[in-house]
Amino acid sequence: MNRSFAVFTGVAAVGLTLMLSTQTSGSAPAGTLGKATLSKINANARMTAGVHRTQPHRLAIQVDVNDPATMNLVLNNVSNTVQHYSEIGQKVEIEVVAFGPGLHMLREDTSPVKARIKSMSETTPELTFSACGNTRENMTRAEAKEIPLISQAKVTKSGVVRLMELQERGWSYLRP
Repeated sequence: MNRSFAVFTGVAAVGLTLMLSTQTSGSAPAGTLGKATLSKINANARMTAGVHRTQPHRLAIQVDVNDPATMNLVLNNVSNTVQHYSEIGQKVEIEVVAFGPGLHMLREDTSPVKARIKSMSETTPELTFSACGNTRENMTRAEAKEIPLISQAKVTKSGVVRLMELQERGWSYLRP
C-alpha cells in the first residue's frame, strides 16, 4: 500500500471520528462550532492560562523596513502581548531588534514612533529595543554624520546575529 495513501486514510479516519463524536454529543452539526464546543475551547484556554509558569515568555521582533505602518504594527504587537500575559498573571520579555532600513525606528532624527516608544518604555520595563551597530556605522558613512539614536535603544554589534542568538536561547521570533 502506498505510504501517502495510508497517512491520508489515517488522517481522514481521525477527522471522521471527531465529526461523528461532535454530532452524537448533540453539541453542533458537523462543520460548525456550537455553544458547547466554544465553551470547551474557552475552558481549555482558561486551563492554559491558569498553568503556573516560572519562566517568562520571550519574544524577539524584527524590524527591517523603514515603514511607519510596520513600526506601529510592531508596537501594537508588543502592547497586545504584554497585556495578554499581564491579564493571565504571567511574565513576558520582549526585544525589538532594528537593522537595515528598520533602524529609522530607533533614530532620534527620523523615527516616526519615538514618542510612542518613550511612553511604552516608561510603563513596560520588560521591553528592550536593540539597534544594529553595523547598520548605524554604514548610515554614518553614507550620511557623513553621526547617527543619533533614541535613549531607549541599546546598540548591538549585529541585529541579525542578535536575533539568531535570542532564537538559539529559545526566544520566539516574529517578523511582522
